[in-house]
Amino acid sequence: MNITVWPSLLSGTVHAPASKSVMQRLVAGALLSHGTSVLHNLSQADDCTASLLMAAQLGAEVEIGENHVAITGVNGQPKSREGILTPMESGLGSRLFAPIAGLAPPPIQMSAEGNLKGRPMHEIIDAVESLGGKIEGKNGSFPLAFNASISGGKVNIDGSLSSQFLTGLLMALPCAPNDSHIVVRNLVSKPYVVLTLEILEDFGIEIDSNQQLTEFSIRGGQSYEQIEAAIDGDWSSAAALAVAGMLCAEQSLEIDGLNSQYTQADEAIRGALLFAGGALSGTETGIQVAKRPVRAFSVDLTDSPDLFPVLCALASFGKKPSKLKGVHRLTHKESDRAQVLQEEWAKFNVVVELDKSSDTMTVHPCKGACDKAITIDPHGDHRIAMAAALMGLRGKDPVIIQGAECVAKSYPEFFDDLEVLGAKLSMKRN
Repeated sequence: MNITVWPSLLSGTVHAPASKSVMQRLVAGALLSHGTSVLHNLSQADDCTASLLMAAQLGAEVEIGENHVAITGVNGQPKSREGILTPMESGLGSRLFAPIAGLAPPPIQMSAEGNLKGRPMHEIIDAVESLGGKIEGKNGSFPLAFNASISGGKVNIDGSLSSQFLTGLLMALPCAPNDSHIVVRNLVSKPYVVLTLEILEDFGIEIDSNQQLTEFSIRGGQSYEQIEAAIDGDWSSAAALAVAGMLCAEQSLEIDGLNSQYTQADEAIRGALLFAGGALSGTETGIQVAKRPVRAFSVDLTDSPDLFPVLCALASFGKKPSKLKGVHRLTHKESDRAQVLQEEWAKFNVVVELDKSSDTMTVHPCKGACDKAITIDPHGDHRIAMAAALMGLRGKDPVIIQGAECVAKSYPEFFDDLEVLGAKLSMKRN
């Protein structure tokens, strides 16, 4: 499906979708609990659908209501129903549920789809083997074959690629028969680890960690309690709406549903917009963003790499170049995001300069309109597609986004919500 986005002025209020990061962790905890957990305010994202599917594949009873799900867990003893685990294209889902699958009796096969097929899984493979289990992978990636269950123990992991590996271990190891100790090197995305620990605490799980989050002591044989919880609004998705407000609001627009009980890394969008000259104010249920000129800004996105695409779009409309740090975090996403942004933004007459030595992306503002419709290939990456929509809303030329349905991975309602705010869109099915 191709969607054309026309220059538009936006106004009104839109509700932020539920956080897929929060929901996937809550689903994993509910799977491991000893009773029935009820989750409200569900995300419709594909990644969350994958987490519910994997919970069912590992033995949970899953009953989906209109806007809630009841999950009857396995009391820390997952068991594959058919020997198959399918994370679809969910990076977090695969890294979260792989260690949990490592608790189950083998054999289990985990397959993957799309861009997930090539994502590295060697850290999980090595960690599981250090903990008494055994996973075989093809060149350190998918498909994975689980041939022995984890029992606990000591493990050292490299956290420089992603914190998702650590999250999976933190959720699985309390159910292992023996105690465990994790040492982490070069940890990135610490806010996501804090989120994991907050959710574990709500399920009654105790984990001791140092302040730097580099060492974790985990008592084995713990029991997850059942919970009832409402899933937080998603700051990652709200970031695209907030940037749209700063670029295109007739006066201002409001995003509600952002009263968060858990830590979310991408709430960093608030500070980033302020650095860029934005005007944000809190409301009872979220934020209000006013249109403002974009000034040059410099932000470190090492802990929140999902903000790169929308902030690259924002920087495109400044008067001077802006710098975004943490580029090394973009390689193993739905696309090689840094490379895709560089190639596709050139179509907007925007120079995206990548410097590996300083780990930075420098975005040089638009040099002028192209005087024609611009076709963007997001390479199946939902966040690139949303950023391209921002370029169409603020630019002088319409933007055609190929394969725009990829936004369903995290925010299926994205284009619908833009229309509610006044965006001019047209759709053409392939």
